[in-house]
Amino acid sequence: MKKILLIEDDITVRENTAELLELSNYSVITAENGKTGIEAAKKNKLDLIICDIMMPVADGYEVLQVLSKDNTTKHIPFIFLSAKTEHKDVRKGMDMGADDYLTKPFEENELLSAIESRLAKIAILNEQRKIDRYVEPAPVQPQEDEIKSIDHLKNYFTDEGEEYFYKSGETLYHEGDNSNYIYLIYSGVVKATKIDEQGKELITAIYKDDDLFGFTSFTQNVCYQETAVAIDDTTVYKVLKSKLKDILEKNHSITLNLIDFFSDNVTEIKDQLLQMAYSSVRKKTANTIIQFTEKIQKRHHEGIKISRSDLASVAGIATETFIRTLSDLKKDGLIDIEGRNIKVVDIEKLKKIH
Repeated sequence: MKKILLIEDDITVRENTAELLELSNYSVITAENGKTGIEAAKKNKLDLIICDIMMPVADGYEVLQVLSKDNTTKHIPFIFLSAKTEHKDVRKGMDMGADDYLTKPFEENELLSAIESRLAKIAILNEQRKIDRYVEPAPVQPQEDEIKSIDHLKNYFTDEGEEYFYKSGETLYHEGDNSNYIYLIYSGVVKATKIDEQGKELITAIYKDDDLFGFTSFTQNVCYQETAVAIDDTTVYKVLKSKLKDILEKNHSITLNLIDFFSDNVTEIKDQLLQMAYSSVRKKTANTIIQFTEKIQKRHHEGIKISRSDLASVAGIATETFIRTLSDLKKDGLIDIEGRNIKVVDIEKLKKIH
Protein backbone atom coordinates (compact mmCIF):
# COMPACT_ATOMS: atom_id res chain seq x y z
CA MET A 1 0.00 0.00 0.00
CA LYS A 2 1.39 3.40 -1.03
CA LYS A 3 2.03 5.81 1.84
CA ILE A 4 1.08 9.50 1.49
CA LEU A 5 1.89 12.41 3.79
CA LEU A 6 -0.86 15.07 3.90
CA ILE A 7 0.26 18.43 5.35
CA GLU A 8 -2.75 20.70 5.89
CA ASP A 9 -3.59 23.13 8.70
CA ASP A 10 -7.36 23.24 8.06
CA ILE A 11 -8.69 20.34 10.14
CA THR A 12 -11.81 19.87 8.00
CA VAL A 13 -9.89 19.76 4.74
CA ARG A 14 -7.24 17.53 6.33
CA GLU A 15 -9.72 14.98 7.68
CA ASN A 16 -11.90 14.91 4.55
CA THR A 17 -8.91 14.55 2.22
CA ALA A 18 -7.34 11.86 4.41
CA GLU A 19 -10.61 9.92 4.39
CA LEU A 20 -10.82 10.18 0.61
CA LEU A 21 -7.28 8.85 0.23
CA GLU A 22 -7.84 6.00 2.69
CA LEU A 23 -11.01 4.96 0.83
CA SER A 24 -8.85 4.90 -2.32
CA ASN A 25 -6.50 2.35 -0.65
CA TYR A 26 -3.69 4.70 0.34
CA SER A 27 -2.01 4.72 3.74
CA VAL A 28 -2.18 8.30 5.05
CA ILE A 29 -0.06 10.21 7.56
CA THR A 30 -1.26 13.73 8.44
CA ALA A 31 0.49 16.84 9.76
CA GLU A 32 -1.15 20.09 10.89
CA ASN A 33 1.64 22.50 9.89
CA GLY A 34 4.86 22.76 7.89
CA LYS A 35 7.20 22.02 10.78
CA THR A 36 5.51 18.76 11.83
CA GLY A 37 5.17 17.91 8.12
CA ILE A 38 8.94 18.15 7.62
CA GLU A 39 9.52 15.97 10.69
CA ALA A 40 7.02 13.36 9.46
CA ALA A 41 8.59 13.31 5.98
CA LYS A 42 12.02 12.57 7.42
CA LYS A 43 10.77 9.87 9.83
CA ASN A 44 8.67 7.88 7.38
CA LYS A 45 9.28 6.14 4.10
CA LEU A 46 6.85 7.96 1.83
CA ASP A 47 5.64 7.52 -1.72
CA LEU A 48 4.12 10.98 -2.14
CA ILE A 49 3.56 14.28 -0.28
CA ILE A 50 0.50 16.55 -0.55
CA CYS A 51 1.08 19.96 1.02
CA ASP A 52 -0.92 23.14 1.57
CA ILE A 53 0.87 26.48 1.03
CA MET A 54 -0.53 28.93 3.57
CA MET A 55 0.24 27.34 6.96
CA PRO A 56 1.55 28.42 10.37
CA VAL A 57 5.12 27.79 11.59
CA ALA A 58 6.41 26.90 8.10
CA ASP A 59 4.51 27.38 4.84
CA GLY A 60 4.42 24.95 1.92
CA TYR A 61 7.22 26.67 0.03
CA GLU A 62 9.52 26.24 3.05
CA VAL A 63 8.53 22.57 3.34
CA LEU A 64 9.41 21.91 -0.31
CA GLN A 65 12.66 23.86 0.00
CA VAL A 66 13.81 21.87 3.05
CA LEU A 67 12.78 18.46 1.71
CA SER A 68 14.28 19.08 -1.74
CA LYS A 69 17.71 19.53 -0.13
CA ASP A 70 17.53 16.28 1.87
CA ASN A 71 18.82 13.20 0.04
CA THR A 72 16.22 11.01 1.75
CA THR A 73 13.23 13.10 0.67
CA LYS A 74 14.20 15.04 -2.46
CA HIS A 75 12.90 12.37 -4.87
CA ILE A 76 9.46 12.06 -3.24
CA PRO A 77 6.71 13.38 -5.58
CA PHE A 78 5.35 16.64 -4.16
CA ILE A 79 1.89 18.07 -4.89
CA PHE A 80 0.79 21.52 -3.72
CA LEU A 81 -2.82 21.85 -2.61
CA SER A 82 -3.86 25.47 -2.07
CA ALA A 83 -6.49 28.17 -2.45
CA LYS A 84 -3.81 30.44 -3.97
CA THR A 85 -4.70 30.58 -7.66
CA GLU A 86 -2.53 33.39 -8.98
CA HIS A 87 -0.26 32.27 -11.81
CA LYS A 88 2.80 33.68 -10.03
CA ASP A 89 2.05 31.42 -7.04
CA VAL A 90 1.68 28.38 -9.29
CA ARG A 91 4.81 29.37 -11.21
CA LYS A 92 6.78 29.75 -7.98
CA GLY A 93 5.77 26.30 -6.77
CA MET A 94 6.57 24.61 -10.08
CA ASP A 95 9.91 26.44 -10.36
CA MET A 96 10.87 25.17 -6.90
CA GLY A 97 10.36 21.61 -8.10
CA ALA A 98 6.76 20.71 -7.21
CA ASP A 99 5.34 17.96 -9.40
CA ASP A 100 1.79 19.31 -9.53
CA TYR A 101 -0.46 22.06 -8.18
CA LEU A 102 -4.15 21.64 -7.35
CA THR A 103 -6.34 24.56 -6.31
CA LYS A 104 -9.11 24.41 -3.72
CA PRO A 105 -11.87 23.48 -4.05
CA PHE A 106 -10.85 20.43 -6.08
CA GLU A 107 -12.72 17.45 -7.48
CA GLU A 108 -11.94 14.03 -6.02
CA ASN A 109 -10.99 12.65 -9.42
CA GLU A 110 -8.57 15.56 -9.96
CA LEU A 111 -6.66 14.72 -6.79
CA LEU A 112 -6.66 10.97 -7.40
CA SER A 113 -5.61 11.43 -11.03
CA ALA A 114 -2.71 13.71 -9.99
CA ILE A 115 -1.56 11.17 -7.40
CA GLU A 116 -1.77 8.22 -9.80
CA SER A 117 0.14 10.02 -12.56
CA ARG A 118 2.92 11.14 -10.19
CA LEU A 119 3.31 7.69 -8.65
CA ALA A 120 3.45 6.14 -12.10
CA LYS A 121 6.06 8.67 -13.23
CA ILE A 122 8.30 8.14 -10.20
CA ALA A 123 8.05 4.37 -10.69
CA ILE A 124 9.26 4.74 -14.27
CA LEU A 125 12.06 7.10 -13.21
CA ASN A 126 13.17 4.73 -10.46
CA GLU A 127 13.26 1.85 -12.92
CA GLN A 128 15.23 3.94 -15.38
CA ARG A 129 17.57 4.96 -12.57
CA LYS A 130 18.36 1.33 -11.92
CA ILE A 131 19.05 0.70 -15.58
CA ASP A 132 21.16 3.79 -16.18
CA ARG A 133 22.58 3.95 -12.61
CA TYR A 134 21.18 7.42 -12.23
CA VAL A 135 22.07 9.33 -9.06
CA GLU A 136 19.84 12.35 -9.53
CA PRO A 137 17.46 12.80 -12.49
CA ALA A 138 16.99 16.21 -14.06
CA PRO A 139 13.76 17.99 -13.12
CA VAL A 140 10.93 17.02 -15.42
CA GLN A 141 9.09 19.94 -16.98
CA PRO A 142 5.46 19.60 -18.11
CA GLN A 143 5.40 18.19 -21.64
CA GLU A 144 2.71 18.77 -24.22
CA ASP A 145 1.01 15.46 -23.41
CA GLU A 146 0.87 16.42 -19.70
CA ILE A 147 -0.94 19.76 -20.09
CA LYS A 148 -4.20 18.99 -18.33
CA SER A 149 -5.21 22.32 -16.75
CA ILE A 150 -5.22 26.05 -17.44
CA ASP A 151 -2.36 26.46 -14.96
CA HIS A 152 -0.26 23.89 -16.84
CA LEU A 153 -1.08 25.67 -20.09
CA LYS A 154 0.09 29.00 -18.66
CA ASN A 155 3.30 27.31 -17.49
CA TYR A 156 3.79 26.12 -21.07
CA PHE A 157 3.45 29.73 -22.30
CA THR A 158 6.18 30.99 -19.95
CA ASP A 159 8.42 27.96 -20.64
CA GLU A 160 8.05 27.70 -24.41
CA GLY A 161 6.50 30.98 -25.57
CA GLU A 162 8.21 34.07 -27.01
CA GLU A 163 8.63 36.91 -24.50
CA TYR A 164 7.82 40.47 -25.60
CA PHE A 165 7.73 43.83 -23.80
CA TYR A 166 5.37 46.66 -24.77
CA LYS A 167 5.47 50.20 -23.42
CA SER A 168 2.24 51.90 -22.38
CA GLY A 169 0.35 52.91 -25.52
CA GLU A 170 2.04 50.40 -27.86
CA THR A 171 -0.12 48.11 -29.97
CA LEU A 172 0.26 44.33 -29.74
CA TYR A 173 -1.88 43.68 -32.81
CA HIS A 174 -4.50 45.47 -34.91
CA GLU A 175 -8.00 44.41 -35.84
CA GLY A 176 -7.68 42.65 -39.21
CA ASP A 177 -4.14 41.33 -38.62
CA ASN A 178 -3.52 37.63 -39.13
CA SER A 179 -4.31 35.86 -35.84
CA ASN A 180 -1.13 33.81 -35.60
CA TYR A 181 -0.56 34.01 -31.83
CA ILE A 182 -2.29 33.54 -28.47
CA TYR A 183 -1.03 35.75 -25.63
CA LEU A 184 -0.47 35.41 -21.88
CA ILE A 185 0.13 38.56 -19.81
CA TYR A 186 3.01 38.11 -17.37
CA SER A 187 2.76 41.67 -16.05
CA GLY A 188 0.89 44.79 -17.08
CA VAL A 189 -2.53 45.66 -18.51
CA VAL A 190 -3.91 45.42 -22.07
CA LYS A 191 -7.16 46.78 -23.49
CA ALA A 192 -9.04 45.26 -26.45
CA THR A 193 -10.79 47.85 -28.62
CA LYS A 194 -13.01 48.16 -31.68
CA ILE A 195 -13.95 51.23 -33.73
CA ASP A 196 -17.67 51.81 -34.30
CA GLU A 197 -19.30 53.31 -37.39
CA GLN A 198 -18.84 56.84 -36.05
CA GLY A 199 -15.11 56.24 -35.55
CA LYS A 200 -15.42 56.04 -31.76
CA GLU A 201 -13.17 53.64 -29.89
CA LEU A 202 -15.03 51.09 -27.79
CA ILE A 203 -13.21 48.99 -25.19
CA THR A 204 -14.42 45.40 -25.39
CA ALA A 205 -12.18 43.83 -22.71
CA ILE A 206 -9.45 44.53 -20.18
CA TYR A 207 -6.71 41.93 -19.60
CA LYS A 208 -4.33 41.90 -16.63
CA ASP A 209 -1.58 39.68 -15.17
CA ASP A 210 -2.16 35.99 -15.84
CA ASP A 211 -4.90 36.53 -18.48
CA LEU A 212 -4.95 34.70 -21.82
CA PHE A 213 -6.24 36.54 -24.88
CA GLY A 214 -6.04 36.77 -28.67
CA PHE A 215 -8.23 33.73 -29.36
CA THR A 216 -9.89 33.31 -32.76
CA SER A 217 -11.06 30.28 -34.72
CA PHE A 218 -8.75 27.25 -34.57
CA THR A 219 -10.27 25.75 -37.73
CA GLN A 220 -10.60 28.78 -40.02
CA ASN A 221 -8.25 31.55 -41.10
CA VAL A 222 -9.95 34.32 -39.10
CA CYS A 223 -8.20 37.64 -38.45
CA TYR A 224 -8.08 39.34 -35.06
CA GLN A 225 -11.49 40.85 -34.35
CA GLU A 226 -10.13 43.59 -32.07
CA THR A 227 -7.08 45.76 -31.52
CA ALA A 228 -4.93 45.08 -28.44
CA VAL A 229 -3.10 48.01 -26.83
CA ALA A 230 -0.95 48.11 -23.68
CA ILE A 231 -2.31 50.66 -21.19
CA ASP A 232 0.59 50.04 -18.85
CA ASP A 233 4.14 48.75 -19.40
CA THR A 234 3.41 45.13 -20.24
CA THR A 235 5.30 41.86 -20.63
CA VAL A 236 3.60 39.03 -22.52
CA TYR A 237 4.40 35.52 -23.68
CA LYS A 238 2.94 34.43 -26.99
CA VAL A 239 2.55 30.99 -28.55
CA LEU A 240 1.69 30.17 -32.15
CA LYS A 241 -1.99 29.34 -32.52
CA SER A 242 -1.05 26.34 -34.65
CA LYS A 243 1.10 25.02 -31.78
CA LEU A 244 -1.72 25.51 -29.28
CA LYS A 245 -4.09 23.71 -31.63
CA ASP A 246 -1.78 20.68 -31.62
CA ILE A 247 -1.75 20.73 -27.81
CA LEU A 248 -5.55 20.85 -27.63
CA GLU A 249 -5.86 17.92 -30.04
CA LYS A 250 -3.63 15.82 -27.74
CA ASN A 251 -5.23 16.91 -24.44
CA HIS A 252 -9.01 16.78 -24.28
CA SER A 253 -9.12 17.80 -20.62
CA ILE A 254 -7.48 21.18 -21.29
CA THR A 255 -9.91 21.69 -24.18
CA LEU A 256 -12.82 21.33 -21.74
CA ASN A 257 -11.13 23.75 -19.34
CA LEU A 258 -10.80 26.30 -22.13
CA ILE A 259 -14.52 25.94 -22.91
CA ASP A 260 -15.25 26.84 -19.27
CA PHE A 261 -12.80 29.74 -19.58
CA PHE A 262 -14.61 31.10 -22.65
CA SER A 263 -18.02 30.60 -20.98
CA ASP A 264 -16.93 32.75 -18.03
CA ASN A 265 -15.77 35.45 -20.45
CA VAL A 266 -19.11 35.41 -22.28
CA THR A 267 -21.00 35.75 -18.99
CA GLU A 268 -18.84 38.72 -17.99
CA ILE A 269 -19.46 40.42 -21.36
CA LYS A 270 -23.23 39.86 -21.06
CA ASP A 271 -23.25 41.47 -17.61
CA GLN A 272 -21.34 44.44 -18.99
CA LEU A 273 -23.78 44.86 -21.90
CA LEU A 274 -26.76 44.76 -19.54
CA GLN A 275 -25.12 47.42 -17.38
CA MET A 276 -24.47 49.64 -20.41
CA ALA A 277 -28.05 49.23 -21.63
CA TYR A 278 -30.10 49.64 -18.48
CA SER A 279 -28.09 51.14 -15.59
CA SER A 280 -28.13 54.80 -14.57
CA VAL A 281 -25.11 56.98 -15.31
CA ARG A 282 -24.07 56.86 -11.64
CA LYS A 283 -24.45 53.06 -11.57
CA LYS A 284 -22.47 52.65 -14.80
CA THR A 285 -19.69 54.88 -13.48
CA ALA A 286 -19.56 53.12 -10.11
CA ASN A 287 -19.58 49.66 -11.68
CA THR A 288 -16.81 50.61 -14.10
CA ILE A 289 -14.59 51.87 -11.28
CA ILE A 290 -15.25 48.67 -9.32
CA GLN A 291 -14.60 46.52 -12.41
CA PHE A 292 -11.25 48.17 -13.14
CA THR A 293 -10.27 48.15 -9.47
CA GLU A 294 -10.98 44.43 -9.09
CA LYS A 295 -9.45 43.63 -12.46
CA ILE A 296 -6.22 45.58 -12.09
CA GLN A 297 -5.68 46.14 -8.36
CA LYS A 298 -6.22 43.61 -5.58
CA ARG A 299 -6.23 46.34 -2.90
CA HIS A 300 -8.77 48.98 -3.89
CA HIS A 301 -7.22 51.66 -1.64
CA GLU A 302 -4.15 51.72 -3.92
CA GLY A 303 -6.22 53.16 -6.75
CA ILE A 304 -6.24 52.74 -10.52
CA LYS A 305 -4.45 54.83 -13.11
CA ILE A 306 -6.52 54.62 -16.29
CA SER A 307 -7.46 57.41 -18.68
CA ARG A 308 -10.95 58.89 -18.23
CA SER A 309 -11.76 58.12 -21.87
CA ASP A 310 -10.94 54.44 -21.38
CA LEU A 311 -13.14 54.28 -18.30
CA ALA A 312 -15.97 56.09 -20.06
CA SER A 313 -15.69 53.75 -23.04
CA VAL A 314 -16.19 50.70 -20.82
CA ALA A 315 -19.09 52.40 -19.02
CA GLY A 316 -20.71 53.23 -22.35
CA ILE A 317 -21.15 56.96 -21.64
CA ALA A 318 -19.60 60.19 -22.93
CA THR A 319 -16.24 61.12 -21.40
CA GLU A 320 -17.55 64.52 -20.24
CA THR A 321 -20.52 62.88 -18.51
CA PHE A 322 -18.24 60.31 -16.90
CA ILE A 323 -15.92 63.02 -15.54
CA ARG A 324 -18.86 64.98 -14.08
CA THR A 325 -20.14 61.84 -12.38
CA LEU A 326 -16.68 61.14 -10.95
CA SER A 327 -16.76 64.58 -9.37
CA ASP A 328 -20.16 63.81 -7.82
CA LEU A 329 -18.89 60.52 -6.40
CA LYS A 330 -15.89 62.34 -4.95
CA LYS A 331 -18.16 64.92 -3.30
CA ASP A 332 -20.17 62.04 -1.79
CA GLY A 333 -16.97 60.67 -0.25
CA LEU A 334 -17.09 57.38 -2.20
CA ILE A 335 -13.89 57.93 -4.19
CA ASP A 336 -10.83 60.17 -4.13
CA ILE A 337 -9.13 61.61 -7.20
CA GLU A 338 -5.45 62.56 -7.44
CA GLY A 339 -4.53 63.41 -11.02
CA ARG A 340 -5.17 60.28 -13.09
CA ASN A 341 -5.34 58.14 -9.99
CA ILE A 342 -8.80 57.12 -8.71
CA LYS A 343 -8.99 55.60 -5.23
CA VAL A 344 -12.05 53.86 -3.84
CA VAL A 345 -12.87 55.22 -0.38
CA ASP A 346 -16.04 53.22 0.37
CA ILE A 347 -16.43 50.22 -1.94
CA GLU A 348 -19.56 48.90 -0.19
CA LYS A 349 -21.49 52.14 -0.74
CA LEU A 350 -20.15 52.29 -4.28
CA LYS A 351 -21.62 48.82 -4.96
CA LYS A 352 -25.04 49.92 -3.64
CA ILE A 353 -25.45 52.85 -6.04
CA HIS A 354 -28.53 52.50 -8.25
